Amino acid sequence: VEHMARAIKRVSVERGHDIKKYSLLTFGGAGGQHACLTADALGIDTVIVPPFSGVLSALGMGLADQRVIMDQATECPLAAAEPLEKAIEIVKQKARESLAAQGVPVAEQTISLRVRAKYNGTDSTLVVPFACHDEMRTTFEQAHKEQFGFTEPDQPIYVEAVEAEASGGGANAALNIIATGTSTSPETTTPVFTEGKRQNVPVFRRETLAPKTPITGPAIILENGGTTVLEPGWTAHLQANDTLVLERTSARTMRAIDITRPDPIMLEIFNNLFMSVAEEMGGVLAKTAHSVNVKERLDFSCAVFDRDGKLIANAPHMPVHLGSMGESVTSIMKARGGTIKPGDVFMLNDPFAGGTHLPDITVITPIFFGEEPKPHFYVASRGHHADVGGISPGSMPPNSRTIEDEGIRFSDFLLVSKGTFREAAVRDRLAEGPFPARNPDQNIADLKAQVAANERGVALVKKLASDFGRDVVDAYMAHVQDNAEEAVRRVIDRLKDGTFTYPMDCGAEVHVALSVDRMSRSVIVDFTGTSPAQNSNFNAPLAVTKAAVLYVFRTLTGEDIPLNAGCLKPIRLIVPTGCMLNPAPPAAVVAGNVETSQVVTNALFLAAGTMAAAQGTMNNLTFGNATHQYYETIAGGTGAGPTFDGTDAIQSHMTNSRLTDVEVMEWRYPVRIEEFGIRAHSGGEGAHRGGCGITRSIRFLEEMEVSILSGHRQAGPPGLAGGEPGQPGQTTLVRKGGEATTLKASDGVTVEAGDMIKIETPGGGGYGPTGDAS
Repeated sequence: VEHMARAIKRVSVERGHDIKKYSLLTFGGAGGQHACLTADALGIDTVIVPPFSGVLSALGMGLADQRVIMDQATECPLAAAEPLEKAIEIVKQKARESLAAQGVPVAEQTISLRVRAKYNGTDSTLVVPFACHDEMRTTFEQAHKEQFGFTEPDQPIYVEAVEAEASGGGANAALNIIATGTSTSPETTTPVFTEGKRQNVPVFRRETLAPKTPITGPAIILENGGTTVLEPGWTAHLQANDTLVLERTSARTMRAIDITRPDPIMLEIFNNLFMSVAEEMGGVLAKTAHSVNVKERLDFSCAVFDRDGKLIANAPHMPVHLGSMGESVTSIMKARGGTIKPGDVFMLNDPFAGGTHLPDITVITPIFFGEEPKPHFYVASRGHHADVGGISPGSMPPNSRTIEDEGIRFSDFLLVSKGTFREAAVRDRLAEGPFPARNPDQNIADLKAQVAANERGVALVKKLASDFGRDVVDAYMAHVQDNAEEAVRRVIDRLKDGTFTYPMDCGAEVHVALSVDRMSRSVIVDFTGTSPAQNSNFNAPLAVTKAAVLYVFRTLTGEDIPLNAGCLKPIRLIVPTGCMLNPAPPAAVVAGNVETSQVVTNALFLAAGTMAAAQGTMNNLTFGNATHQYYETIAGGTGAGPTFDGTDAIQSHMTNSRLTDVEVMEWRYPVRIEEFGIRAHSGGEGAHRGGCGITRSIRFLEEMEVSILSGHRQAGPPGLAGGEPGQPGQTTLVRKGGEATTLKASDGVTVEAGDMIKIETPGGGGYGPTGDAS
């Protein structure tokens, strides 16, 4: 039930709907069996079970009109009446002709005309009925406000495409169904386990049921093609048109929950409930953010924390964010002590105070109850901002030497005070120093979106406390951590000691040793021997190192549990102070978050003997000038294992961000994507082959500063158990005259109009000797 409710919540939030304002429509043979419980999980009080609900999809297909949709790209302003009208006429004619060719005469067709509109500079389109300009603009702005929470009156509206839908030829059968039953009594009874006990409940037949007959749950209503289970606290009655309506008629009550020990069913429920909070936060953030990084690339994460700042649950967002966000929360707790007040919201990006790298800004909201002096829970969201200053656009410089080169640093900044967003103070900070932020308006917009996402999380956590009681929520926050801890201990039970030394292109090495203690079912993860902090930006803050360890051991469990602090309880982590995985300020760290984190992850999997290396880099590409700033990570191959091949062309391990669509990228930026495909034969050979990388060629149409932060340009990602390494990556600058230059793993160049950058990403390592499929 919780899985179904989570899915409905997620889709509804993404589309801007408040599900409590709606009734739940159920269909399918098993739909009625789960309807009441799912409605209770969603807070919905009315369920509609239509006639023929068990075969509703088949009925709809049989009665449906034939439909043809034709569209045509336009990419013109909404105000451009002439080209829009011409395009509309073209698609309308095509749709009519196509449907007529399928046997539906034009005279019997219905035509719907629409445009897919968006604000200039964004990717999210909304479908608007074709009408006069003013009407379409009003409709678009109303829809944008409802779905995304804001409008941009100063931004022009563009039409991405027009479409025409021709329909007709359906059965045209009006379903004038009338309930004809006369029975008001059940046909029989049957034993059912409900309300914690087995009891006999009445069984009714829908076909014989008299309209308006009240049925009180628990009860079962049978029909051809489906079964409806009426839960306690619900009543049902059949309307004259044979629609069965279920209504919640008594307040929802929770059964007493023993908090001293976890109940397996309640543990699963709370796992899903906590994850659902983070998912809904993510839905709000993606919906209300303005930047490409957050709104389209989904480079953000949301999570829930207990009163001690320990990670409880997250949505499946960015692993490098999630494992390190707890450090940000505890950093704020330490810095602010007992001065945190209701209505306060904090932001942080300082890598030496719980952050990762400066573009990743974490917004933290404490949750208070009543007059309590201290926060009881916390929620947080982290988003990768397109630019926070620094020596290069996009705040991902390839040649930074200190943290000041990388942008503006926030340690424990008060973002919201007593419910008021401190915009002037934020703008002042973003304008500080020799390298201020280049687009503070976008920073402000995304920060407001993060605050809104957190507010959604606050409301949901408070609802959990209201529904179940704070003592129960507290208890199950501990139980889900204990459950994750035990899952990791089961991994440790089958783990063997292992070591691996992982070389990097910059000359540094990451050394890790795993030492298993069978008696205590724990493991020491020791990074002693890792290179000292580098005079480059490949240093990884301690929070990032912890995130990589947490991610690896969570994935090794193979269980459907939230990534949370409990996963780290059986692990003793040794990271020497001053090494590149635990540097001191003012070390540069921008590549540590995105590059070194991938190396640490690979090294851990290799030391554990479970998986060959993935591409070991995020291939961070940044380009920009005074007008445009853009950042992306580029996929590659993953490593093979003892029973599987690696995967081609995929984001892996510490990142799972989405790549901007080619059409969108070319529309918004002065670039042209000339090649984008799988880099054949780049995966390492072996009994199981490593995944292949990709090739991506971008031609620039005006002068830009381009930066690449990457790894595995000298040697390919290692194989395992006799498997071959994957092919190393390569970044090539091709001048418009044809002259080609291979760039370094970390490099920056100025490109002119007509120049091209070609990125070939590494393949994953192979597993086992070639030809040995055993």
